[in-house]
Amino acid sequence: MAKILDRLLLFIYSLSIGVICVFAILLLSGVVPDPLSGFNPEIVLITAIVVSVVLFLLSIRFFYISIRRDRSHVPSIDQRTEYGDIQISVETIENLCLKAASKVRGVKDLKARIRVGQSGLEIMIRAVVDGDVSIPTLTAEVQKQVHDYLQDTTGIPVANVAVYIANVAQSPSFKSRVE
Repeated sequence: MAKILDRLLLFIYSLSIGVICVFAILLLSGVVPDPLSGFNPEIVLITAIVVSVVLFLLSIRFFYISIRRDRSHVPSIDQRTEYGDIQISVETIENLCLKAASKVRGVKDLKARIRVGQSGLEIMIRAVVDGDVSIPTLTAEVQKQVHDYLQDTTGIPVANVAVYIANVAQSPSFKSRVE
């Protein structure tokens, strides 16, 4: 939520600075006559001070955002053992899933997504398959392979492995030419 608010404030800040700069350029170059001469000078002064203070506060906010350390960390799964803590990144788990799924014959173009749920890891595998293999058999084999490999390798419980077959790979067909 804070990022959205900061982006909105940055947009308003940039737009305000841009309008003020264009107005100042036109006013100082003499293209536009002094439009403020008809207004009460006290109201103009108070308005200018308020706008300046708001823009200054926004400047301080954006300066703080630019120099603060980013406290966000790479998402990981944390485990505690008798010897200490272990952190396994989600990217590592994705790569382990891809490694396990690629061992199944007939599977190509794999992608993996990991979600950490209450009962364990929820894994989504997206794959393209050869058209020569039974898809239900293939997906069951991918699910079992990924589930077992990941649980044995990391020790993290796997809640479910969902497999999405995105397409069937077209095998190249060679036409023989008769001369």
